[in-house]
Amino acid sequence: MAKFTPFTVIRPKAEYAAALCAPPYDVVDRQEATRLAGDNPYSFLRVSRSEIELPNEADPYAEAVYERARDNLRKWLAEGILIREPNACYMIYRQISGKHVQTGVVGCAGIGDYENNLVRRHEVTREEKQRDRTRHFDVCKAHTEPVFLTYRSSQVIDVTVKKWTDDHVPVYDFQAYDGVTHQLWLVNDPGAIEVLSIGFEDVPLLYIADGHHRAASAVTVARKRPSSAKGDDGFLAVCFPTFDLEIMDYNRLVKDLNGRTEEELLSAIEQAGFRISKIKGTVFKPRKKETYAMYLRGKWYSVQAQKSFASGDPIADLDVSILQRHILDPILGIRDPRTDARIDFVGGIRGLGELERRVDGGSAAVAFALCPLSMDELLAAADAGQMMPPKSTWFEPKLASGLFIHALDE
Repeated sequence: MAKFTPFTVIRPKAEYAAALCAPPYDVVDRQEATRLAGDNPYSFLRVSRSEIELPNEADPYAEAVYERARDNLRKWLAEGILIREPNACYMIYRQISGKHVQTGVVGCAGIGDYENNLVRRHEVTREEKQRDRTRHFDVCKAHTEPVFLTYRSSQVIDVTVKKWTDDHVPVYDFQAYDGVTHQLWLVNDPGAIEVLSIGFEDVPLLYIADGHHRAASAVTVARKRPSSAKGDDGFLAVCFPTFDLEIMDYNRLVKDLNGRTEEELLSAIEQAGFRISKIKGTVFKPRKKETYAMYLRGKWYSVQAQKSFASGDPIADLDVSILQRHILDPILGIRDPRTDARIDFVGGIRGLGELERRVDGGSAAVAFALCPLSMDELLAAADAGQMMPPKSTWFEPKLASGLFIHALDE
């Protein structure tokens, strides 16, 4: 069984929670982080993307960047902007985005469980990103941002979470810059902590939904440090039941047609086993497997497999894999989407209008919109021990940064 334990929470004093709340470090670039932080002295981007406080020419991986992040954390703790709970506890974290509501438990997943595949993953990490977060956690002596985990539903956990949120007032309840409402409850009652702990002891597996680099970096840092300073031998995470989560589409843009004309591209796709139909109207959003929306030369097309490519393999049968294997690689020449500079990716939260804008603006020649993966597909891939193609899943809303921190050294 996987471990998911309470921890000594570092969190904002209530009146500073909204100010500290920030997007995850890896969904904004330096320019956007600078804009979002603005003149807010407490934006958590001053920790997660602390290069925004240094000259523009500064290397984002320079030692001074990690030291600035550490210094800002220490300053906020010293000033009482951040406070440390006296005893280990859980938190319950609810996000409300439009009609979508997801509620998870904040705690620590086991370092050993990650290494023993009880915390399962579906994505390959990139060395430079992992090295960056490893150094960040190590210098800050804290897991500054959580990993996004999911688990197959547990009645004990689900009932306990509902009862606690029904019976108690959240310590934070605010709408953030992006329109998402964030609510957090502190679970510091020994009885409730014990019930949640028992509930998680019956959960056989945890799955990483998002935050693979944060998880890998936390494990690396733990194994570098003395056993007494491993931060409860766990890494900071929020664990949601699968039924609460929503996976959005993750779409593709290709910069050129690999030497083909538009007519040659359409012909090659048909020869590859797809039926192409022009779409009447504006935007076409695919709703079923092995059907894609293609935006080319100001027009939307439906691209549907003439017969199923399914083989029974949990990775090969993903829509993103079929697109890569039959169109992106052999026709458009995208051999490795992890490294090829000719392909770009747009998360579903930005809408299909972003695909139109990029193609109409000339930065891409063709766009493909995909049907979102299901949670069953994600879990099947992780259970098979296989890695999904890059940029296969987009979860929304993203976990906020700055609302809870896990110190590595007491």
